[in-house]
Amino acid sequence: MSGVQLTGHGGFEKLSYRSDIATPKAAAHEVIVRISCASINNTDVNMRLGWYSKSVDGATDTTSGANGHATDTGWGGGEMTFPRIQGADGVGHIVAVGANVDAARIGERVLLDPILRPTDTVPAMRYLGSDCDGTFAEYVTVPSQNAVAIQSDLADESLAAFPCAYLAALNLVERAGIRRGETVVVTGASGGVGSAAMELAHLYGAHVVGVVHPSKLNKLAPDTRIQWVSRLEPLTTSVGQNTAAAIIDVVGGSIFTEALQCLQPHGRYAVAGAIGGPLVPLDLRTLYLKDLSLYGCTIPPEGLFQKLIQLIERGELKPQISATFRLSEMVTAQEQFLVRAHLGKIIIKV
Repeated sequence: MSGVQLTGHGGFEKLSYRSDIATPKAAAHEVIVRISCASINNTDVNMRLGWYSKSVDGATDTTSGANGHATDTGWGGGEMTFPRIQGADGVGHIVAVGANVDAARIGERVLLDPILRPTDTVPAMRYLGSDCDGTFAEYVTVPSQNAVAIQSDLADESLAAFPCAYLAALNLVERAGIRRGETVVVTGASGGVGSAAMELAHLYGAHVVGVVHPSKLNKLAPDTRIQWVSRLEPLTTSVGQNTAAAIIDVVGGSIFTEALQCLQPHGRYAVAGAIGGPLVPLDLRTLYLKDLSLYGCTIPPEGLFQKLIQLIERGELKPQISATFRLSEMVTAQEQFLVRAHLGKIIIKV
């Protein structure tokens, strides 16, 4: 089959498009899915760079990655093995099933849940495309429960935008306890997770403030439901001190300290990304004198992906697609992704 293999940590030269990769076989509890579309996420770039290693302390776009001796570069802090087919997002059809899976599933249109939960045979939590081969290939094997049937009029290109970004965003919104009428600030609001969090927070009835680079302000469609502010202006000025009930942060770095200043007493800060830098200063007096709650959000609770499927099937979510590339154009797609000029998701058509 054709696919893109990550051959090691480093630059774009570590991405190898091949047409001679062995097609995977399904274990007893697995299904084989022919992938139609996938999409790019920060995880793909972070993994290529080895950015998850504790030896890296810079922002995604300023670091050359982990040193050559790092052994903690895996998504969960373990050691990576190569080659690895990346890709956490995927939509397609089941074409074969393992011995313990009902053959009636063959032909189902499915969306892939990227969180592979522990089983009797695989006791560790895994992430699709990081701990095992993912969707940047024509075929992928996943546990049967991770291939979730979906009924939707949306095109495959749109469906591919959902799994990673919207699941992460839904987890952030739920963990932060977003409620109707609250003011919620979302950083990185024009990217995949950020735009999804904006959409979901509004769906939950919040007043939403989106933080974006000023170069994007004139590209965003006017929306009376949303207040857009420039990242280059301090949040304490554009949003105000002690005004937000919750902050949803996918950027980290210098924005962290500003975000806590913007929170009201008893405010909630939820984070699921640190492309702006993983190491941040924290004044504990701000944390405890304002009675703040901080939430690190990675693994969503069981059942949340099914809730996302229901929202999609009810037509309540409409992802924004920035561009579509062929699988063989992976390097070009990642280059555009790293420019950070896109709005929404960059899709890979497999």
